[in-house]
Amino acid sequence: MGEDIRLKSKAGEIGAYLAAPKGSPKGGIVVIQEIFGVNQHIRAVTDQFATDGYLALAPRFFDHVKPGIELGYTPDTIAEGRKIVTELGLDKPVQDVEAAIEELKRRGMRKVGVTGFCWGGTITWLSATRLQPDAAVAYYGGGIYGTKSEQPKVPTMMHFGDKDMHIPMAHVSELRKLHPGVQIFDYPADHGFHCNERGSWDAAASKQAMARTLEFFGKHVG
Repeated sequence: MGEDIRLKSKAGEIGAYLAAPKGSPKGGIVVIQEIFGVNQHIRAVTDQFATDGYLALAPRFFDHVKPGIELGYTPDTIAEGRKIVTELGLDKPVQDVEAAIEELKRRGMRKVGVTGFCWGGTITWLSATRLQPDAAVAYYGGGIYGTKSEQPKVPTMMHFGDKDMHIPMAHVSELRKLHPGVQIFDYPADHGFHCNERGSWDAAASKQAMARTLEFFGKHVG
């Protein structure tokens, strides 16, 4: 369904995966990867947003380190992914998201939302606090708590799993108190519950969270 394009950001030029709907898009969605790169799962998520009527774009952040990195879900690849995102930092990905938003607008999208998973959930949160998308939906971003003092500038939604050993529910509760304007949901699920290629996938939680995400984007993006 999708195609690879080039994306020029303040951080440098990278690749990106673009998926277009049949007919006129309702708006644009930037899809932000986990620590595994723009792999088969992230491309499938991007394709699904296109099926739902959006022009969807997934920037390949890891191209800054090495082009073509796509990882699986073993302990070794998790360690590799963590090493890469530590090397990459946070500023470059946020600049890439800014470029992705601009690219979708250049392609005629009046409104653009941002969503991301795991590490991408944190980048989504920082996109909401530092950039100007029209809406942001973050899934189980482990670094959100560390930047909890930042204030979102746009309508924002978050999804967490209450069995997530990486993100204590006490942190989620504190985020709710600090940001009463942000819609925060939790589910009886583990970290990575939206990824159907991981053992932590939870079909019910994934379905409910995505239904809320699409309703939110329908309201704020189109």
